[in-house]
Amino acid sequence: MPKSILCFGELLLRLGAPGRERLLQTPHLEVHVGGAEANVAVALARLGHAAAVVSVVSDNPLGAAVVGELRRHGVDTSRVRTGAGRQGLYFLATGALQRPSEVLYDRAHSAFALAPAESYDWPSLLTSVDALHVSGVTPALGSACADATLSAARAARKLGLHVSFDGNFRQKLWAERREQAPAVLRAIIAEADIALADHRDIAIALELTPNGKAATEVFVDAARAAFDAFPHLRRLATTLRTQHSVDHHSLTALMATRDGALLTAPAYSLSAIVDRIGAGDAFAAGVLHGLYTDMSDQAALHFGLASACLKHSQPGDFSLSDKAEIAAVVAERGFDVRR
Repeated sequence: MPKSILCFGELLLRLGAPGRERLLQTPHLEVHVGGAEANVAVALARLGHAAAVVSVVSDNPLGAAVVGELRRHGVDTSRVRTGAGRQGLYFLATGALQRPSEVLYDRAHSAFALAPAESYDWPSLLTSVDALHVSGVTPALGSACADATLSAARAARKLGLHVSFDGNFRQKLWAERREQAPAVLRAIIAEADIALADHRDIAIALELTPNGKAATEVFVDAARAAFDAFPHLRRLATTLRTQHSVDHHSLTALMATRDGALLTAPAYSLSAIVDRIGAGDAFAAGVLHGLYTDMSDQAALHFGLASACLKHSQPGDFSLSDKAEIAAVVAERGFDVRR
């Protein structure tokens, strides 16, 4: 059955250079709404779940526009409030050929970052909710955000809710607090039932030294370490991406379970990428949808991968695919025009 899922994180405005231009190469910017947890909420809402967000936005037209866009996609925004501070932004210059895409964050002193951890009444906010979703982006924004994320995860665990954590380690956001990252992330992952994270996320949290093994072996080692360290953790899932150029990637996925199973999904070739931002969030939402609708772990992993692949075909941060579109990719129904 569809679930009621609460996502906690900052709602953002993305300002992107048009086409493949560099930032301000011409005086135009394209605007999209995003944010790691908001992306998951939108994808889950479009897949039929009762998705809601907890956040703080600026008390001005920018904050109102962000909230309105989430509401347009079916996300419950009744737990979003306004606060002192600016609206969080990020800038994107999409790469081409051998020039990678580049993100510039402008999130300091936002209304969300300034909100005190104690301003969130988690027992109340989690009422009538089946699951909580958080990510590693939010605790990178400051101590208050880290404390709020941990409090949310602990409250959800105490209430017996399912907790999902998406690694989303962002080096630029952690720059001034990098030494705090391991302890913060360990404490949050300790409350999670599933982590959407790769071996690098686990290595940072557990302060492990990566080895030179093949990608699958490294993931298996990371999963073993994670299950040893985090008793509540039941599953670890990630995508594996091979980048041939900015526009041509290969994407597959892995899932490890506490009982020792290693599941793999087929590799997809993505040779004309429109927009890869938000693909990891689409993967997270797809896997969660599968698990919350009683798919097998194998089917949920494949569904999540197909969701991530489709996100590469859509401009903006949000995955706008529905269940039928994703199922068609899983079933390999081809590329004929659907009339």
